[in-house]
Amino acid sequence: MNTTRPSSLLLTAAVALLCGIFGGAIAIKVIKNTPSESPPEQARTVEIRGSEEERVVDMVKNSSPSVVSIIVSKDLATVYRRTGNVFPFDDIFDQLGLPFEFRTTPAPRQQENTQEQPEKKKESKKQKVGGGTGFVISEDGLIMTNRHVVSEEDADYTVVFGDGKEYKATVLAKDQILDLAIVKIDAKNLTPLPLGDSDAIQIGQTVIAIGNTLAEYKNTVTRGVVSGIDREVRAMDGRGQSEVIQEAIQTDAAINPGNSGGPLLNLKGEAIGINTAVNREGQSIGFAIPINLAKRSVESVKKYGKIVRPWIGVRYTLIDSEFVKNNNLPIDHGAMIIGDPTQKVIGVIPKSPADKAGLRDGDIILELDGKKIDQSHSLAGEVARHAPGDEVTLKVFSKGDTREVKVKLEEFQEQK
Repeated sequence: MNTTRPSSLLLTAAVALLCGIFGGAIAIKVIKNTPSESPPEQARTVEIRGSEEERVVDMVKNSSPSVVSIIVSKDLATVYRRTGNVFPFDDIFDQLGLPFEFRTTPAPRQQENTQEQPEKKKESKKQKVGGGTGFVISEDGLIMTNRHVVSEEDADYTVVFGDGKEYKATVLAKDQILDLAIVKIDAKNLTPLPLGDSDAIQIGQTVIAIGNTLAEYKNTVTRGVVSGIDREVRAMDGRGQSEVIQEAIQTDAAINPGNSGGPLLNLKGEAIGINTAVNREGQSIGFAIPINLAKRSVESVKKYGKIVRPWIGVRYTLIDSEFVKNNNLPIDHGAMIIGDPTQKVIGVIPKSPADKAGLRDGDIILELDGKKIDQSHSLAGEVARHAPGDEVTLKVFSKGDTREVKVKLEEFQEQK
């Protein structure tokens, strides 16, 4: 616990401020009195900083028209009759359990009418219950967002551009592997955001997040750096459902409620990620899905009108040093096939490609087509680089022996 007294904090802040002013004055004087033949390091630094500042401003101006707000509307009377809760999304940030959460905006509080109403037929009136963000990926109205932003089957979705134009949105496709969805609006000649290369990002590089903060402040801009790459994050939504985000980009650019589905941009104005989750136990620790993982979904929708995903059919956990120590394993990497006994769920899904190839719970997949499976290269990520129908070769550690297994990937079908 921090025991610093307020007076000490004020004194420290005052001293720091005075030192900053004094240091600034010295710096100005030195610059004025520096001979012209001295190396102009300070001048070059100022010029670079000013140039980046201008690039950020120009990039935001150019990118913002392609970023949209997604408004979620529902008939609250119907929700209340079905669930007994007039605020279906209001407690989304009060869930206990996992520290990471998706950032869908909770419903605005409204006064609940507890008086008995006369029995008469009421007109259905949908009200705003939350919102998220998206960005244009095609000239003819395709928009990328998070799956959890548009997960309500009985809701209406409205896309709002920065200039105030509104369009009714249709959910065209949901990616059941990644937290991605694509919605369609009836519009032409839109300006799509260019998609960058998330494999080329580096820790420390500047990034910009644009989003519909709190479902109220559209196109809010935050700035930060890439603070980590290849993270594995287990995030949860307001219903207690969770999923693992593989190879996530970590950033300290603020990702607030309502930013879900918005772009994480580099200084070229390219989308390198889709903002998805935040760690509520830390400060400015947000996560984005790498854009390279989403590109195949985009291409699939443009080609087939739906998201076609390859599927191997296993549930697994990536092995790390702690897992090795706790389970006394003779190997230090791979994906162990394992289910959830508490939910009576097994690791190998029946009739899946893995099941047909003879894989079983407890097997450890070490490699896929020669690519080592570890914390930086997840099994799901490697499978996603292929297409349904492809045959892949797995290196598998099973019962003390290592063997190769051929698996023919199939198209993913949502499990009932």
